[in-house]
Amino acid sequence: MTAVKMDGKELAAKVREGVAREVAELGHVGLATVLVGDDEASHVYIAAKHKAATEAGIDARDVRLPADTSEGDVLALIDRLNNDSEVDGILVQLPLPSHMSETKVTYAVSPAKDVDGFHPLNAGNLYLGTPIHVPATPSGCMELLHAYGIDPSGKEAVVIGRSEIVGRPMAMLLMHANATVTVCHSRTADLAVHVRRADIVVAAVGRPGIVTADMIKPGAACLDVGLTRTEEGIRGDIDASVERVAGFLTPMPGGTGPMTIAMLLQSTLKAARYRRGLLAFPGS
Repeated sequence: MTAVKMDGKELAAKVREGVAREVAELGHVGLATVLVGDDEASHVYIAAKHKAATEAGIDARDVRLPADTSEGDVLALIDRLNNDSEVDGILVQLPLPSHMSETKVTYAVSPAKDVDGFHPLNAGNLYLGTPIHVPATPSGCMELLHAYGIDPSGKEAVVIGRSEIVGRPMAMLLMHANATVTVCHSRTADLAVHVRRADIVVAAVGRPGIVTADMIKPGAACLDVGLTRTEEGIRGDIDASVERVAGFLTPMPGGTGPMTIAMLLQSTLKAARYRRGLLAFPGS
């Protein structure tokens, strides 16, 4: 068996084309990104997000601040963006400098403009099964499953990683899709025991090759989120040998990464609908 490649680049291109059509119909959609400091990877990620947003017709505002900017100044900036009628979505690029509270800063973003889905109102609605904005990477994983005809209902799913950005929301989305979900993490006693029974595996811990072929149930769908840059190049959490056992496998790179950016654009479009009253924002 050779796994079917779950082509995130191809699917992301389709999602972005759809976003571009809807942005043109709305007339104006604004996204503001906030980057504080000189983290090299963050600069690369922001550049990719702005390129994709601009290509989709979104008015992308790139706000970059020096690393020694005070937390108060960042909070004041976010407050201005919250009240700016030209800005539909706000994204604060993480990590922030160590003298700032990431929780305090991300929670300051208006829930309706929180395209990352990090605000507790958005996280709570996902928990309740009434999602507003959902973190982009888990959303992209669900889109990939749908595109390849993989219905989570009734299946065993294992999510490796419990971060607020990927692992936890991924588990919630799979649970709401009627999968039986196990979340594994650094304290899990025997990772292989759990992974071997999974029909769907989502690996998101940033440990290259942690999932090996002998751990995979034949025919399982495997989604690799854990990109790590090594001396040998980019590696994912799922070892390449898994391709011989799995039924479906996301490539690394070119799998879940492109979908993350595409779903961010889709979330920005949703935020624009909230601002225009085309969608009713809960509690408004």
